[in-house]
Amino acid sequence: MNDAPGDTAFWARAKRHLLKYGGAFTPFVPVRAEGSFLYDAAGKKVLDFTSGQMSAILGHSHPEIVAVVREEVGKLDHLFSSMISEPVVALAESLAALVPELPRAMFLSTGGEANEAAIRMAKLVTGKWEVVAFAQSWHGMTGGASAATYAFGRRGVGPMAVGNYAIPAPNPYRPRFKGVGWREELDDAFVQLDRQCTGNLACFIAEPILSAGGLIDLPLGYLAALKAKCAERGMLLILDEAQTGVGRTGTMFAFERDGVVPDILTLSKTLGVGLPLSAVMTSDAIADEAEARHFLFYTTHVNDPLPAAVGVKVLEIVQRDGLAGRAVAIGARLSAGLRGLGQRFDCIGDVRGRGLLLGLEFAGAEAGKVSDAVTSIAMDLGLSANIVSTGGTGGIMRIAPPLTVTEEEIDLGVSILGEAIGRVVQ
Repeated sequence: MNDAPGDTAFWARAKRHLLKYGGAFTPFVPVRAEGSFLYDAAGKKVLDFTSGQMSAILGHSHPEIVAVVREEVGKLDHLFSSMISEPVVALAESLAALVPELPRAMFLSTGGEANEAAIRMAKLVTGKWEVVAFAQSWHGMTGGASAATYAFGRRGVGPMAVGNYAIPAPNPYRPRFKGVGWREELDDAFVQLDRQCTGNLACFIAEPILSAGGLIDLPLGYLAALKAKCAERGMLLILDEAQTGVGRTGTMFAFERDGVVPDILTLSKTLGVGLPLSAVMTSDAIADEAEARHFLFYTTHVNDPLPAAVGVKVLEIVQRDGLAGRAVAIGARLSAGLRGLGQRFDCIGDVRGRGLLLGLEFAGAEAGKVSDAVTSIAMDLGLSANIVSTGGTGGIMRIAPPLTVTEEEIDLGVSILGEAIGRVVQ
């Protein structure tokens, strides 16, 4: 077929042959991408404030990433799963240098797959089987990961795995109880958890910033308190840094701000900058115990060399170019711009997040409708952002530009967003 993407014939083909997997398809149809922009066949460009699926932290078609892919695909792309290669060992070494307490790693394809492996490992090593997550969490769509996901997707598919529990995440903008701090909320949550569980708590899996759950940034001190709760019960703490890892929040990993190292760390999205690459990292003690207990997570694409080579280059670029520090500086510019919009428009209730992972929450009885309309108009005007929570909690726009975004592009995005909001609320 040679019809142009975006025309009537293209959409007829798409409707006829594609499964829907969560919401409507965006009407803008990219044919290429470069830096912070997407382009359609007619040449219209859209500023990408979602970094693809929160992954392309180096922007699109970064020349060094393109060069690595071109070179490596001609040498080693895929191997028998029991074989390892130099790029795989090099990526493991690079990550171990960044987190010396977690020197052992395996590499998979997606964040859900990495969380699946982490949960499986925690169950095996502890000899227990109960898993706890936040009630606003998103950890993936595979069995164990989806059972620990509470933000969306639990209805209509039958019972989840037995032994999964949820506690509420602290939300200063929408506190559960007035006059009660997060420490008291956490204490109460674990009292309720202890009453419900069977004494077989294996792990707690958490995002340092709950993204799909509404850009909820865990307050400073929370992770340390959470890890202490886990240690008291012989649980392992798994941190899912799919979106917060590799510099996006202003440190290489979000947990660094808190001085808390998890027992198991999972990475995905940002590590492969859009290519299918994820990682599970853990300590020598946990890795040795898992091996002694015959840990099994043997998949088709475990430790593939091509994405591993990309991961090595990603870590090199982020460190060499100081992109974590840049996320702080340019994230402050973005945050200031969004807060300026909050002063102009009463429909904006809150701006929150860290670095270049920010949330803009709309307020009021029509918050969901307003946020959806703003997103649609912004796309028409040339800005791609997305809504991660609607309905009773209002609409929360997730804004996550690449770490390579320029000041001019930040200002352009804020300007487009302001125009879109103005059109909706005028």
